[in-house]
Amino acid sequence: MPRPQRAAAAKAKSKPIDFPESSEASSSDEAAKTKVVEHKSVQVRETITAKEKPNSSVTVTKLEKTVKTTVKLKPKAGVKRKAGEDNDNDSNSDNEGQKSTIQKKVRASTKKNPPTMIPAVARTVGMKMLVGAHVSMAKGVQNAITNSNNIGGNAFALFLKSQRKWASPDMKESDAVAFREACKESRFDPKRHILPHGSYLINLAQSDKEKAKQAYDCFIDDLKRCERLGIGLYNFHPGSTLGLPRSEALARIAAHLNRAHKETRFVKTVLENMAGQGNIIGANFEDLRDIIADVMDKDRVGVCLDTCHLFAAGHDIRTQASYDTVMANFDRIVGREYLVALHLNDSKAPLGSNRDLHQNIGVGFLGLEAFRVLMNDKKLEGLPMVLETPMKVESTWAEEIKLLESLVGTPGNDPDFLVKAAKLSAKGEEERKAAEAAEKKKAIKKAPKPRKKGGKKQSEESWEDGNTEDEAEHSCEH
Repeated sequence: MPRPQRAAAAKAKSKPIDFPESSEASSSDEAAKTKVVEHKSVQVRETITAKEKPNSSVTVTKLEKTVKTTVKLKPKAGVKRKAGEDNDNDSNSDNEGQKSTIQKKVRASTKKNPPTMIPAVARTVGMKMLVGAHVSMAKGVQNAITNSNNIGGNAFALFLKSQRKWASPDMKESDAVAFREACKESRFDPKRHILPHGSYLINLAQSDKEKAKQAYDCFIDDLKRCERLGIGLYNFHPGSTLGLPRSEALARIAAHLNRAHKETRFVKTVLENMAGQGNIIGANFEDLRDIIADVMDKDRVGVCLDTCHLFAAGHDIRTQASYDTVMANFDRIVGREYLVALHLNDSKAPLGSNRDLHQNIGVGFLGLEAFRVLMNDKKLEGLPMVLETPMKVESTWAEEIKLLESLVGTPGNDPDFLVKAAKLSAKGEEERKAAEAAEKKKAIKKAPKPRKKGGKKQSEESWEDGNTEDEAEHSCEH
């Protein structure tokens, strides 16, 4: 029996499992109670036969292996249930009123002995294009590594804490140690393969002193968490001018980076290019250039290019020729030496829409050819490439990772590639048509209105119609 299963069985022997007694369950010796135990990404189903006797047999089935142990079933005294009342511990009877079930999630601790999980999809060994996804760190930061392994990722991103709260509980040292050990076991280099994403609340361009302090405190806390975990890169959104002069906003960002670099040892602060909605900074390469120009330690700053953001900001990368033009502009304005990571996302919105709307690879306006071109750019080898595409089931990212890896070395006229690209494009055709129609409608609303007779100015109502919800879009749709 693997060590995690033996530990689970030993724990079951040593500690009684308590169940509240329902009226249906107590009425029959044959009543059955079922609980689902979730241990990392593997589910274990335990079927417990409840009888009036204090001891009962428990059968634990995991990965087609069965382990038997004995536990005490102690009904809780004084627990009553009203008819028709629902809660997590309710027993639901069938039409004959003879059986009842209980569904309960139990999370096993992984602090001392994190289980070694078999990946659902094997990582491709020897890949120079390091593709992964933004995975969850629920149940412990080290769980992000397991989640990345399960989808076959050779790189990954994660949030180091809640991305929508200013303050979060401090990281436990035991979690930091477990993360570093898990990186070694899974052969991830945390300084090169992992790209944490900063909080959506952070705006280092903020001019208000109190709010600027709040943003910086959240920012520096993230950087210190990175260094405790041994992570060498930290990606964040540059922020918003909030309508104030852009040059002053860029200078404030650089000043915060200089201060942060002095308070930390090695983590590299990575600016992400943006889609350009409202007053958001980073849609053009000049913004990134000007921030970097004012950073004193150039070795501590870099850039992450998001493909959806590039396209939304008007940088067309759909063909080899247009991609080469965009990257040549980046090299000239910013410098390729600053490119340290990528976010791989298709776009739900057309070119130059300034809409930050991520789509699955090949389904959106970018199309599969854009990613074939990118995956064959040898200058990107060794950089973490992170998917932030819509994901309803874990297999989505696993499939997209393999899809992107399959594009390496594939020519644009390959018959299989052309069929695959057409199939993915057809999948998103209706949604793209709707998005194009919406963009046309929006363009009409934003167009200057002719003056009415008498020379009256454009109404306040029509001015409001010309403004779009883009102004309020500040974060990605992950």
